[in-house]
Amino acid sequence: MNLEQKLEELKKRDHLAEEGGGAQRRERQHKEGKMSARERIEFLLDEGTFEETDKLVTHRCVDFGMEKQKFYGDGFITGYGRVEGRLVFVFAQDFTVFGGSLSEANAAKIVKIMDLAAKMGAPVIGLNDSGGARIQEGVMSLAGYADIFLRNTLYSGVVPQISAIMGPCAGGAVYSPAITDFILMVNKTSYMFITGPDVIKTVTLEEVTKDQLGGAATHNETSGVAHFMAHDDAECLSMIRELLSFVPSNNLDDPPRKACTDPVDRADAALDKIVPAESNQPYDIKDVIHRVIDDGYFFEVQEHYAKNIVVGFARLNGRSVGIVANQPAFLAGTLDINASIKAARFVRFCDCFNIPLVTCEDVPGFLPGTNQEYGGIIKHGAKLLFAFAEATVPKVTVITRKAYGGAYCVMASKHIRTDVNYAWPTAEIAVMGAEGAVDIVYKRELEKAQNKAKMRQEKIEEFRERFANPYVAADRGFVDAVIQPRETRKKLVQALEMLETKRDKNPPKKHGNIPL
Repeated sequence: MNLEQKLEELKKRDHLAEEGGGAQRRERQHKEGKMSARERIEFLLDEGTFEETDKLVTHRCVDFGMEKQKFYGDGFITGYGRVEGRLVFVFAQDFTVFGGSLSEANAAKIVKIMDLAAKMGAPVIGLNDSGGARIQEGVMSLAGYADIFLRNTLYSGVVPQISAIMGPCAGGAVYSPAITDFILMVNKTSYMFITGPDVIKTVTLEEVTKDQLGGAATHNETSGVAHFMAHDDAECLSMIRELLSFVPSNNLDDPPRKACTDPVDRADAALDKIVPAESNQPYDIKDVIHRVIDDGYFFEVQEHYAKNIVVGFARLNGRSVGIVANQPAFLAGTLDINASIKAARFVRFCDCFNIPLVTCEDVPGFLPGTNQEYGGIIKHGAKLLFAFAEATVPKVTVITRKAYGGAYCVMASKHIRTDVNYAWPTAEIAVMGAEGAVDIVYKRELEKAQNKAKMRQEKIEEFRERFANPYVAADRGFVDAVIQPRETRKKLVQALEMLETKRDKNPPKKHGNIPL
């Protein structure tokens, strides 16, 4: 065989690999509103930057007639490329080849790029669209999953790991995305579950559709498994690019910095009036966030889940920051089980990847009720406390209104190593609200009083005047400054600039034991 023939042979094999399961099956993907695996990679990465690895790998299974069915690439496309010029590693499951099922051979392809990503210090992005483990291979395909799970775990906190669910993802396959940092799902075309509707019907007699059981809306609104919901493949892939713009490539790098045209000393008079005069009146904390950050642009994470707390990424003077904020417009901004878990995971991600934390606090306490207590609010609330206390990145807190009881301590208070703590004049820092405090502190006097209602109201007003303000805390140094709301942006930027060279560390240990 001469050189020309050898090159022709290479071209033929390359073409077969690129064809995957063929045009007919790709067309079926398109009819379902889905891109093909290669189209997804091309859309995600900077144009012309994708370098494929293991393109000609085939499976080694000889059972059930599998030796007669071989496709180059074996249903997975792996490689590396660039997003905004930065190196990333990517794998995409090709549903047109054996339903994108995992084999021993294609699991090894994923493991190879994950190991490379860890060595290079670059993010790993998985585009999932798979029927699960390849049944014909038995334990070999299961071993492949476990090899991937191990690397998800070992490289957690080393390089960012992002999972896009762009089709089915069921059974053991769900555990790799579950370990990764962020999960994106496409509404109506993707789903995740451990056991499918048929098994559930057999075991528990419940009837449920795939979408109800594990669709994008379910996991974004009800379970909290997913972090983002997209309407189609293109939006999902664009969101991955946007997410990467806020995070560094690895745990030793600083987050990307963008040029800032929004004046750092921009004052916003509307902030002075944003907190209602009555402390039981709601307002939207996102209005505060948007008015303070660069260009009002907030990239929210888990927007549809546990709405009583708001988390997401923004920029202050071009620097990436993680925002954690109580939301008075939902459940009065109380902390409950779901909000605590949502915020704790986000705080820990930011701490892993050197992203400063900005906390906006307006919290009346933990949500009361038997459901919360039986559900373990004590240990789940402790997760958020643990996460904030453990974090060594720059931490800045602004108390806009309520900071009551244990929730005050948990929400990045000075006492758990927060670097700079500000309070607005509207801040109320106390063990509890005035009404509850008066009923306890003046219980006996109120019982003896002739005009109980009048005395109670007087004591409430007296208590408010003495304690429902930021000045007792300021007197003790628990808040560093009481600031005019309109100056919040300037103060945050100044604090973060001062903290840019912060060095802090936790006592030497293998790892802490977070209350799970």
